Amino acid sequence: MKNLKLFSLLFILALLSSCVSKKKFMEMQDSRDAAHKQYETLKMQFDECQSQAVRFQTNVENLRNQLSLKDQELAVSKNETENERNRIRALQEQINYLQQSNTNLLDRLSDLSVVSKTGAENIKKSLETLSKQGDYIKQLNSSMQRKDSVNLVLVMNLKRSLSNIDDEDVTVEVKKGVVYISLSDKMLFRSGSAVINTRAEEVLGKIAKVVNDYKELDILVEGHTDTVPIRTACLEDNWDLSVKRATSVVRVLQKKYNVNPARMTAGGRSQYIPKADNNTEKGRSINRRTEIIILPKLDQFFELLEAPTADAGK
Repeated sequence: MKNLKLFSLLFILALLSSCVSKKKFMEMQDSRDAAHKQYETLKMQFDECQSQAVRFQTNVENLRNQLSLKDQELAVSKNETENERNRIRALQEQINYLQQSNTNLLDRLSDLSVVSKTGAENIKKSLETLSKQGDYIKQLNSSMQRKDSVNLVLVMNLKRSLSNIDDEDVTVEVKKGVVYISLSDKMLFRSGSAVINTRAEEVLGKIAKVVNDYKELDILVEGHTDTVPIRTACLEDNWDLSVKRATSVVRVLQKKYNVNPARMTAGGRSQYIPKADNNTEKGRSINRRTEIIILPKLDQFFELLEAPTADAGK
């Protein structure tokens, strides 16, 4: 009987011990699951932070590139502004000189008692001519300022539009008071061909979008080659190749991007206006190019030059 009670007691203790261990096991299991969930949450947050960091770095690089482009545009603007100031200063000195000469001549004229009436009239006409020339210089200076301002804005808009194009294939600059866009032949054409490729049409579209906003300006397209002679069933020589490449560009601008054909002129310069030494492969590559030149309308330019002559004859 005592043994039976002892056995029962031991059985109950064993049973209680088993229940307690299972309960602890379940608690540990729940704790482990909770820790795993927390780990997954933290991992997701960490991955999101990494993605945000990558996006932030990309934005920083884009901003740096934009800042670099703005710095270049600012440098161009500063250089153009300084050149304009020098021109204005020189013209102002000429105006001051003419005005001083005018004043001196008028003072001397008032003191002359022996000058004939005809001589006095001639002097007055000369003084009037000098005055008109001073007005012409002011007008010319104003026109130059407007033209240079238009060129500067045009260059900035073109560079912004072509910012994703390799600088070795496209250059935009101001030379001799007009805007030059130089396109390499490797971007526009296959070797010895005048057929424009698809990538080049995209670049010409960007140029057309800008020049279509400046309808008061004319467009001259010039083809250039290196000194290596060419002769095929379709091409007579380098003259022929340079002309056909220029007309191919003009046709694309007109037919695909609606540039007014009355504004455009196509011409070939063959090998005779090189930019680099034709004795090297690199030099020949630079010389093979097509240039799009943005010009003021020539009739307006000549009218401006003729204005003082017409006034003087009145």
